[in-house]
Parts: sequence; structure tokens; C-alpha cells
Amino acid sequence: MAPTTTGPAPRAGRFPHTTTPPAPALAPPAVIPLALEIWAPAPPTWGQRLIPKGVRSAMADLGLWQEPRPLKPSFHLVQVIEVLTRYGWCQAFDFSPTGRMCIRGAQTFLESTGHVTTIDRGKAVNYLQSQLARQGVNMRFWEWNDLSCNTFRGVEATISAASDMARKNGD
Repeated sequence: MAPTTTGPAPRAGRFPHTTTPPAPALAPPAVIPLALEIWAPAPPTWGQRLIPKGVRSAMADLGLWQEPRPLKPSFHLVQVIEVLTRYGWCQAFDFSPTGRMCIRGAQTFLESTGHVTTIDRGKAVNYLQSQLARQGVNMRFWEWNDLSCNTFRGVEATISAASDMARKNGD
């Protein structure tokens, strides 16, 4: 397909302004695989966000509400991969305007929805930092996430290796 020419007709000594047609947007998958539905939680509704934690706890005690079960660091890291797969991975933002997340954003999302405790999130971060150190990276994981040479597959492999390390240590 030839590029289209826009603007006034070119004069002597001027070049026409050409543009290329925009690339078609990728459509989300028609069906979300069952594995992603289990591991990548749906974002809380506005109603759920408005209910204070104390009220949610009281409702859970009465059987009217089911709080998510916090996961161990190894499972949390697997869940981070699933969240990034489902919602999209980004760089330079914890949460992008389009809803994509970086590693730290996915962890914050999972902690805010009750899928990991602050302590277990900290342990997961330590495993992730240890894995980066094994790879010769001497920077914090969110800084490493933003490197222009990174791809989602590389980020996924590093998080997966950190999860394996946590699992081997019983976490």
C-alpha cells in the first residue's frame, strides 16, 4: 500500500508531506483462558473499593463477603506474570493510562486487592532482586523494568526464575 500524500500541492523545492496509515489495533482475546481467570484477578468494582476494610472484614465474618486469600511469594510472582499477561506490561509507569502495568504496579494491584500481604510482597521483591543479581544486574527491579532493551518475554523469564527460587526455598 502506497503512503498517502496530505497537505497542499508541493511547490518547487518543497517535498510533499507523506504519512503512513496507522497500524490496526490488536484486539483482546475473545475468550480469556481459565488459567488467567484464576490467577489474574478482576479489578475490584467501584462498590468494592468504597467499602472500608473493617466493614469488609465484618461482612466476611458473617459469610456475606469472601476476602481473597493471600498467596506465598512464589505464587505471588506467578500471579504477577498472569496480571501482566492479562492487563498488559508497560514501562515508565506503575499504571499506564491504558491500564497496563509494570512489575511494581502489578504487585501494588495484587496487594491492594488482598492477593498478597505486605510481608510476602517484600519477600517476593527480595527473590526478584536476588535473581537480578544472579544475572549481573545491580539496580532496583523497577528501574530494570524500565530499561529500553527489556521485552515482556525477558521480564517474564526473570520473574519466573525468581518464583522458582522462592519455591525451592519453601516460600
